Amino acid sequence: MIPTAFDYVAPESVADALAALADSDDAKVLAGGQSLLPILRMRLNAPDKVVDLGRIAELRGVREDGDAIVIGAMTSYVDLLADPLVAEHAALLKAAIETVADPQIRRRGTIGGALVHADPAGDVGAPVLALDGELVITGSAGERTVAAADFFEDLFTTAVGEDELLTAVRIPKHTGWGAAYEKFVRVAHQWSIVAVAATVRMEGDTIAEARVGLTNMGSTPLRATATEEALAGKQASAEAIAEACAKAADGTNPPSDLNGDGDYRKHLATVFTRRAVLAAAD
Repeated sequence: MIPTAFDYVAPESVADALAALADSDDAKVLAGGQSLLPILRMRLNAPDKVVDLGRIAELRGVREDGDAIVIGAMTSYVDLLADPLVAEHAALLKAAIETVADPQIRRRGTIGGALVHADPAGDVGAPVLALDGELVITGSAGERTVAAADFFEDLFTTAVGEDELLTAVRIPKHTGWGAAYEKFVRVAHQWSIVAVAATVRMEGDTIAEARVGLTNMGSTPLRATATEEALAGKQASAEAIAEACAKAADGTNPPSDLNGDGDYRKHLATVFTRRAVLAAAD
């Protein structure tokens, strides 16, 4: 199908992009376009303006900032995979991005676009949540920073206002932490039916700290806090990890659909959390 007619602007600065948003009652922001363009083609949304962020150089790249790395919202998946700072300090994010779709999607898709789209089956939200990420949101009143735990509000809904932009993602350094992303799909390159993002800090053969994020186990990415607490201080044996990971689905409300009902997803979450933690602790 062909989208309905709309005005198109491609500003070269964040300030100009915000001005373009303010000048419209129904504008949509174009990042990588991997979610927005199919929606426009199917006429599920008909904005009067599309604001393309692709020319804003300041929104791309990764840099160090003290005890964190800062990722520009328009940084593509393929650039994140190649970046040494991500590999060293946010290995969990790299592990998750390696599973995203296919090379074409990874070249076009951006971390900011995925986070703002906020599909609970997307593969970026859970690792950012597990890594205690912070999201930098910019509007006409200036910048504000929102913790990942408060950023995802509901299905396809975030803390970014209609007149605001997500401009950066701040990830505390998890240098030396083991990481794994375990994803269950029935068809290659499909959205996650269930996925688990796990990262652990080891002290000898003991798990000193653990962070576990769940993909597609509710209307937003979730933290498996009961499992995190149960893992802390445990020997990294298969038996101890399996016992702690039995709590992974506690407090979740996964969807039921053609891929499986909620109880099936809860079972998958425990299985894949165990696998992810074992891999991260290895």
